[in-house]
Amino acid sequence: MPSGDVLVLIDESGRVIEWGRPAEDLFGWSAEEALGRQVATLMREAAAGGEGRGNFSDAAAVLVKPVLRGTSVVWQVLTAGDTMSGQDAAILKAVFTHSPVRLYVLDHQLRVVVRMSTIAGERHDTSVRHLLGRHFTEACEFSDPEEEAAVAQRVLESGEPVVNRLVRRDKTPDRPTRRIYSVSYFRLEDSAGDVVGLVASALDVTERENAQNRLTLLDTVRTQVGHLLNVMHVCSELVDAVVPAFAGIADVEVIEDVVRGEEPPSVPVHRDALLRRAAFRGRIAGPPVGVEHSLPVGTPFSDILTDLRPSLMKIDEDSSWPAADPDRADVIRRAGAHSLIVAPLALRGHALGLVSFYRCRQEDPFEEEDVAVASAMCAHTALCIDNARQFMREWITAQTVQRRLLPHQPATHATAEISQLHLPDPEGGGAWSDTIALPGARTALIVGHVAGKGIAAAITMGLLRTAIHTLAALDLQPDELLARLSDTTARLAAARATLPPDPVNREPLTAGCVVAIYDPVDLTCTIARAGLPDPVAVFPDGTSASLSVPAGPPLAESGSAPFPAITVSLPEGTTLAMGTAALADEVLAPSGSLRPFLDGIGTRPLRDVCDDIAHTLTDNHRTGETLMLLARTKALPHDRVLTRDLPADPEAAPIARAAARRQLEAWDVDEETAFTTELIVSELVGNAVRYGAPPLQLRLIFERMLTCEVSDTATSSPQVKHARTVDETGRGLFIIASLADQWGTHYRTQGKTVWAEQPTGAATERRNDAADPA
Repeated sequence: MPSGDVLVLIDESGRVIEWGRPAEDLFGWSAEEALGRQVATLMREAAAGGEGRGNFSDAAAVLVKPVLRGTSVVWQVLTAGDTMSGQDAAILKAVFTHSPVRLYVLDHQLRVVVRMSTIAGERHDTSVRHLLGRHFTEACEFSDPEEEAAVAQRVLESGEPVVNRLVRRDKTPDRPTRRIYSVSYFRLEDSAGDVVGLVASALDVTERENAQNRLTLLDTVRTQVGHLLNVMHVCSELVDAVVPAFAGIADVEVIEDVVRGEEPPSVPVHRDALLRRAAFRGRIAGPPVGVEHSLPVGTPFSDILTDLRPSLMKIDEDSSWPAADPDRADVIRRAGAHSLIVAPLALRGHALGLVSFYRCRQEDPFEEEDVAVASAMCAHTALCIDNARQFMREWITAQTVQRRLLPHQPATHATAEISQLHLPDPEGGGAWSDTIALPGARTALIVGHVAGKGIAAAITMGLLRTAIHTLAALDLQPDELLARLSDTTARLAAARATLPPDPVNREPLTAGCVVAIYDPVDLTCTIARAGLPDPVAVFPDGTSASLSVPAGPPLAESGSAPFPAITVSLPEGTTLAMGTAALADEVLAPSGSLRPFLDGIGTRPLRDVCDDIAHTLTDNHRTGETLMLLARTKALPHDRVLTRDLPADPEAAPIARAAARRQLEAWDVDEETAFTTELIVSELVGNAVRYGAPPLQLRLIFERMLTCEVSDTATSSPQVKHARTVDETGRGLFIIASLADQWGTHYRTQGKTVWAEQPTGAATERRNDAADPA
């Protein structure tokens, strides 16, 4: 008998409604005898082997399967032949009753009409009989049944299976959590290749997917949190990584001492300790970030700073602690939060803060496995926060050192208007500028930069700045000053190289500097540079030019390359701009985007120009420390300078004293200062006549100091001698050193100038009194 022949058709009550010819041959009843009878009665008679009936023991194996007719279910009895052994039947039975994979055998209309497996130990409120004839999406209760029906229909039509498709099932009153299933679809075909239905399998992979999601979340936190060495930024990175992947709301609070870079407190933390809300992210607006507050006693948040133990709790109407913390209670109410994990931010037994994770409304409540995940995320974040805290402490120290080592206000000079633009690097740096008053009303304009960041750069900057002030007191030319500064820098670098390796001294010492000395009498400026960009001069007529100063090597560079200097004429009202390399392309270069700020400087206040450039630079992305010095030149009035050529013989001293006396009277200098000045002039001229070479020249300059200068063409260096009692000479420079505020020698291209300075306080006060109408 062919396999698959229909023998009998039975209705829902068990009565035979069709009896085919093969059934007559197999069981021995005719159709007239079998129709309308209960199939159970017929089977009992067949088993008893009644007279004239077929022997049931000789009958072939049969298959019974349900079939839909209209809205009713009928049962087909078909011949199975030898297609299924007892072992095959046992396998099918085990798969459909004990496998963790739920199986659905569907017809062409995707209805459960053949068979549906049961999973051992799973409670079923709906029987398999009740599901027969219903669409399989009703039996599975997927979150998006239309999408799944479309996928199954495509498989039925194309025959291309779909394997391991992740599908979600929403929670219901009897299922408090959402479930995730791995669903596969396979088309069924008979031996002739005709489509007979579809098999859908569904495996609950919720735990597996949750575990994978937790691992992915931990990897995300380790990858995304800690990029920036700022406590507040680290906390923002954490909430961005966990919402909504892990929680609906994340709230990070850090102890205020930690935010300021101080050491974190040990546990238990004092109840009055202040915390700062460092980050908050969620579906609703939370408390303001950055506000300091203390934790109410008796809440999970204050308790965790006592024992550093993470806690998982359910939030419901019976929870009493929200009443002690109205701000959090308001967030919980508005967000519909129902599950909470509080985890500490702790490191080596010290508390840095805490993180609160909330799940709200339709989100699944937290599980115990989530507590371990929250603890791991907070442990990584605590390490990043501590790194940022240590960096913050170093940054504060570096900023303080740099601030203390830099001049608080640019020195004011009657012969130059000075303004400085300084945008410190966020990590601290070694850029500085100085204006130093020199003898003869001259002004030294200096911009320097030490490569690197942090405390090391700031300290090195302070050392070099001190060295420059010391060297400037020697009245050196810019090229000579840079050469000696380079030697000093090389000695610092050599000393650093001998130190044990540590984070502070891990970088080689590299520095640059540009020095310009402006003379308001000659209206000239002598410039030399080491590694920094060319200065820019903006002339009174509106034109500008980059001053082509020959490039000298960076400070402390090996070799004996010189620092060439040039001297340029700067008319009164010229603005000189010098800056660090960070400004070279944007401001100092002729094609720089901010060069128009310099070209159009005109008579604008220099402070306004610096502010405009600073605002533009702040809006743009910039790297490195930005510093620029602007100096607008002024000429010293002619009536403040006396220049007199002198003969190279003993008559020079009386001539010089007489000229000085007349000029001092015109300047209204007090008698004591005038007497001292005449004596200094006499001694300087006497030394020039005795030891110098003609021509000789006397120059008196009356500005903030009264300067006496005597120039000659000899290159010999004057030396202070300590004459004996019986010596008739050798006391000139000793007398000058005793009477003058300071004195020194300034070497020129040809010859030298010996100068001495005295304060002009008395004369200045009398002029101010005369100018005051009161």
